[in-house]
Amino acid sequence: MPEHVSISQLIGVAVLALVTVIWAIGLIRLARRARAAGLLRPRGAVLRAMPDQRRSGPVVESVQLTPEERAAFAGLVRQFSDSRP
Repeated sequence: MPEHVSISQLIGVAVLALVTVIWAIGLIRLARRARAAGLLRPRGAVLRAMPDQRRSGPVVESVQLTPEERAAFAGLVRQFSDSRP
């Protein structure tokens, strides 16, 4: 026994080590019990609360503009680009 360590410090270390071992054993038993009861989700299992995700994006939509609409759109673009500093 080291000379500079009191008996209360040695008892404290022993108690902490014992509590740590008991806690680890309890945690292991709890995990085993949960796995046996099927409470833990198996690897690769799909969450049932989440909706199925789409594999592709939405359908692209396009509209043909008349020449008047194109001219109006070009005017708007020029107006916005002229107002920028």
